[in-house]
Amino acid sequence: MEARTGRESAAGAAADAVVGSVARSTARDWAELLRLPALFTVPGDALAGAAAAGVRPNRRTLLALTSSLCLYEAGMALNDWADRADDAIERPERPLPSGRIPPPAALTAAAALTATGLALASRAGRPALAVAGTLAGTVWAYDLGLKRTPAGPAAMAAARGLDLLLGATATAGPGDSARARHALPSAGALAAHTLAVTVVSRREAEGGSSAAPLAALAVTTALGRIVGGRQGSGSRPTGGGAGVTDEARAGTSAGARAGARTSTDAALRTRTPSHAPRQALRAALALAYVATAAKPLFHAVLNPSPPLTQRAVGGGIRAMIPLQAALAARAGAMGTALFTAALAPAARKFARKVSVT
Repeated sequence: MEARTGRESAAGAAADAVVGSVARSTARDWAELLRLPALFTVPGDALAGAAAAGVRPNRRTLLALTSSLCLYEAGMALNDWADRADDAIERPERPLPSGRIPPPAALTAAAALTATGLALASRAGRPALAVAGTLAGTVWAYDLGLKRTPAGPAAMAAARGLDLLLGATATAGPGDSARARHALPSAGALAAHTLAVTVVSRREAEGGSSAAPLAALAVTTALGRIVGGRQGSGSRPTGGGAGVTDEARAGTSAGARAGARTSTDAALRTRTPSHAPRQALRAALALAYVATAAKPLFHAVLNPSPPLTQRAVGGGIRAMIPLQAALAARAGAMGTALFTAALAPAARKFARKVSVT
C-alpha cells in the first residue's frame, strides 16, 4: 500500500512538474518550437493547388489552407520531440533540450494539431480527407523514422507535394477529381524544390559538403526556367466554362465572318496585350524565386560551414513563397499569384526574430 502511494506521489509530482514547466513556457518559446515564420510558406500550397486545378478559391480552399497550417505545425512540434536527444548535443538552445518546453507538451501539441488538421480537411469532403490523411501519415513517418534514412528527403518532398494537392482536391470538390489531377505538375515542381532543400538540411548542423548545395542550386535554376518560361497556347481548366477565353471567342466570331486566316490574325492581335503582363509577372516571380534561393546556396557551395548551410536552408524555405506564386501565375491565376507573393516580406521580417530552421 505504501509502495503504491509512493508511486502515485511520484507520478503526481512529475505531472505537476510538467504543468509548471508548460506554465513557464512563453509565447516566444512556442514560436521558436513551431518555427512560426515558416508558416508564411504554407498558404501558397493550397492557393497554388487551387490555381492549378483551375477553380477560384472558395470555402473549401480555406479549409484546406487551415488544415495545412495545422499539419505543418504538428510536424514542427513532432520533429523537435523526436530530435530532442540530438538537439541536446547539437542545438542545446532549442526549446526542448533547454527545458523551456517539456517534451510531453510538444508531443501533445503535435497530436492535437494533427487531429485538428484532419477534422478541418474532412469538412472539405472525403477526397480532401484522404489526401490530408496521407499527408499526416507522411509527416509522422518522416519525423519518427524516415528522416534518418535515405528515404527522408523523398518523404519530405512528398509531404510538400501532397500539401499542394490537398488544396487542389479540396477546392475542386468531391465530385471533380479530374480537375485536381491538373495540379500534379505543380505538385511535382514544389516537391523537387523541397527535395533539394531537404538534402542540404541534412548537413546543416555539421556542414562540410558542397555537393548538396551545388545540386540544389542546379535544381533551383532549372525550376526557375520552367516556371518562368513561356507557356504554350493552351489554357488552364477553369470552372463554369471560363476555360474558353474572350480572345478565343473573338477569334471564332471573326473566323465565322471572314474566314480562318482573318480569325487567326484577330486572335493574335487580341491575345498579345493580355498575355504580355501575365508573362512578365511569371518571369518576375521566377526571378524572385531563384534570387531568394540561389544566393545563400552559392555561399554554401563556396564555404559549406554550418552557419552558411543553415542560411541556405532558410533561403530555400523562404523561396517556396515566390515559387508558389510563380506556379499560380503559370496557371493563369494572377490575383492568387500576387497575394501569395505578398507573404514574402512578412516571412523575411519574422525570420529575423525567430529562426525557420
